Amino acid sequence: MENLIGLLVAAPLLGAAVLLCGGRALDRAGHWIGTLLAAVSLGIGLVLFAELLGRPGDDRTLRGHVFSWIPVEGFQADVAFRLDQLSMTFVLLITGVGTLIHLYSVGYMAQDERRRRFFGYLNLFLAAMLLLVLADNYLLLYVGWEGVGLASYLLIGFWQHKPSAATAAKKAFIVNRVGDMGLSIAIMLMFTTFGTFAFEPVLASAENASEGKLTAIGLMLLLAACGKSAQVPLQSWLGDAMEGPTPVSALIHAATMVTAGVYLITRSGAIFNGAPDAQLAVVTVGAVTLLFGAIVGCAKDDIKKALAGSTMSQIGYMVLAAGLGPIGYAFAIMHLVTHGFFKAGLFLGAGSVMHGMNDEVDMRKYGGLRRYMPITFVTFGLGYLAIIGFPGLSGFWSKDKIIEAAFAKGGTEGWILGGAALLGAALTAYYMTRVMLMTFFGEKRWQPAPSPDAPSAEPAAAHGGAAADAAEPAAVHGGGGQPAAPGGGGMPHPHESPSTMTIPMILLAFGSVFAGGLFSLNDAFVTWLKPVTDFQHGHSPLSATTVTVATVVALVIGLGTAWVQYGRRPVPVVAPRGSVLTRAARRDLLQDDFNRAVLVKPGQQLTGALVELDHAVVDGAVRGTAVSVGALSHGLRAFQNGFARSYAVSMFGGAAVLIAATLLMRAV
Repeated sequence: MENLIGLLVAAPLLGAAVLLCGGRALDRAGHWIGTLLAAVSLGIGLVLFAELLGRPGDDRTLRGHVFSWIPVEGFQADVAFRLDQLSMTFVLLITGVGTLIHLYSVGYMAQDERRRRFFGYLNLFLAAMLLLVLADNYLLLYVGWEGVGLASYLLIGFWQHKPSAATAAKKAFIVNRVGDMGLSIAIMLMFTTFGTFAFEPVLASAENASEGKLTAIGLMLLLAACGKSAQVPLQSWLGDAMEGPTPVSALIHAATMVTAGVYLITRSGAIFNGAPDAQLAVVTVGAVTLLFGAIVGCAKDDIKKALAGSTMSQIGYMVLAAGLGPIGYAFAIMHLVTHGFFKAGLFLGAGSVMHGMNDEVDMRKYGGLRRYMPITFVTFGLGYLAIIGFPGLSGFWSKDKIIEAAFAKGGTEGWILGGAALLGAALTAYYMTRVMLMTFFGEKRWQPAPSPDAPSAEPAAAHGGAAADAAEPAAVHGGGGQPAAPGGGGMPHPHESPSTMTIPMILLAFGSVFAGGLFSLNDAFVTWLKPVTDFQHGHSPLSATTVTVATVVALVIGLGTAWVQYGRRPVPVVAPRGSVLTRAARRDLLQDDFNRAVLVKPGQQLTGALVELDHAVVDGAVRGTAVSVGALSHGLRAFQNGFARSYAVSMFGGAAVLIAATLLMRAV
């Protein structure tokens, strides 16, 4: 069975190699090749899952050694895999949701001329993400970590003819490099502290290391997690990343890549358990981000960016739980999995809406779509109920456990964290109800899209049939039903998406409804992860019933407020100016302005000053030396003019000086 672990990574990696190097001969079948190899990886994962289930709870770890990567004296790096309960959970999530998104993309990208390349990038992403969660040491994990960053850059900027997409890809890449520096420094600190970076010896020896070293390692790991999981202060890239195709948003920014930080913290639990200050930093980042993302989500009219703010907030819940230590690790992963179902379903539902609305993303130009897109409405609605924590659905079981664990932290800190989590629940119910009402209810507010003949619109043929000014190229979606209008001209004609898109949405909706309840049955999920997370029961000052009631009350308050504002009143097509907070939230709470003022402008000024210093001092010294040598040479040249009379005068003058000096010395 150990040999199968490598095949998990090899299958999508083979697909990426074939699709990216196979040439145009594979254009007609490339999407099915990519989908098939993703499904093969899922099948292997299910076989390995059955193998682990058949073993005793304390013997559910499989290891596979591929080869010695860097074998030198005092430094051993292996390409080796570790499959245990934690990595198995991620394998099933990555391959399961990934396969469904591949299938969805068959219809979504039906008319895109570069579809083969897109599926190659999707396969590459799956391979890198699987390598990340299966690695047996931090150095190999780093390889997968960087591979995920590369694949996300390629996918976010897939429509690189759009300046906004190219800029978003570069922004995501650069911000993630900041976090990656944290991971590289943490690995170096591990090696100097423990003499290795393999999981088992590092985590087993953590209790013997000094708290200062563990704190330093923990803070660097947190920096890495902030970059990959879009947590404060490295969260600015996530909203812009919505410029990529919608399947990319579902795969990377809902179910897989943004959860890598939660995996890293949970896998490194022994380090954080020995570093209380690092744990405090983790819970603080999680609490701040869950509120930050929720507030941003409340003000966005772009359906994908509203969901991006939601993702940021929900990952904040997971990071908060992971920072609580053994009382929260299992619940962080549980919410991660349930979130993978309902958020991927919500993103795919948003893509389905865009498919039927000429790629319009402004929810103020939707309205009443439930009558035209019934399958999308039902599946999106179930994902909505799951994320707001409606009793009985997946989000209810996982998020309530995190809120309860936050209160169990104890003391003032527990009340602050629990209060923040409850406030986040109310905000989640508000912004998601707002999305539902503006999209599927009320009167239709559709408007004709700009004509392709208008001066401001680029010809559709300029970019392979994709309009550059559209939020997503209109021609890429013609997989079935009524095709989108090339270039985006004319009145939208909403219609249901083809079966290749609706089937994945239906399957994800089942996960949104039932996954949380199945996980909570007899504490099955906590029991499954206990050998890895060392789960401990917290002692909350509030009973589980009290927390549930408080969460439901928060849900009702948020839902009711959104209903009053958007359900009982007509939604204006043009957004009102709003309060100061609303205007700030529309601009992502000024995060880009902050980065520009604190990082970009000082960096530009420092660079400019260094350039001036280089010109004035470094180049000036070089030029000054040259001028000095030139002047000296010019002066000496007067004595080497080739005239005998000049040399005779020089000799006479020199002799006179010597005679005078000699006479003067004798006189003295």
